[in-house]
Amino acid sequence: MLRGDKVGLRARHEEDIPVLRTELHDDVANASRAEGGPWRPITPGSKDPRFVVDDKEQGRVPFSVVELEGGTLIGTAALWGIDHHNRSAHLGLGLLPSARGKGYGTDVVAVLCHYGFVVRGLRRLQVETLSDNTAMLRSAERNGFVREGVLRSSAWVMGEFLDEVLLGLLAQDWKPDAPR
Repeated sequence: MLRGDKVGLRARHEEDIPVLRTELHDDVANASRAEGGPWRPITPGSKDPRFVVDDKEQGRVPFSVVELEGGTLIGTAALWGIDHHNRSAHLGLGLLPSARGKGYGTDVVAVLCHYGFVVRGLRRLQVETLSDNTAMLRSAERNGFVREGVLRSSAWVMGEFLDEVLLGLLAQDWKPDAPR
C-alpha cells in the first residue's frame, strides 16, 4: 500500500466494488461530471471497467483509497493514459460523499504524484477537470500543478457544455515535502 499523511492507496478488493458503484456511479449527477461519456446504468454483477481491475491493462493503474486510521474505504484513484514513450500519465480520483471536504483529495493527489514520479519514473502528470470543480483544482494546485489552459465548452454534462481546466506537473517541479 502507498501511504500519504491521511490516506492509503491499495489494490482494489472485490468488496470495494459494490460500495464504489452505489456511492459514486449510481449518483447520476456526480458520475456524469466524472466520466467522459454519458451515464448509463450498470447491471449488477457485470464487469464494469471503472471499478473491476484488469491486471493485464498496462495503461491504467486503479487504486482503492482508504483512511490510514481504520482502513475505511473512502474512494477510488488512478493513473491512466500512461504513455511509456513520453513518460506521462493522467491522474484522477473520486471520493465518497462522506469523505469530501476533509483534505483527503490533496493527500490522494500527493500519493499519486509519488507513485507516478518515484515508482513509475514518469516525467509529467496531467489533470483535466471541470472548471467548477474547485476541490480538484485546489488539490492539484496545492501539490504544485500549474494551470496550462482551458478547454472551452468541451464537456457535455447533464444538458450543458462546461469548460475543462488542464493542469500539468513536471517531475523537476514536484516538491514532495511542500506544505499542502
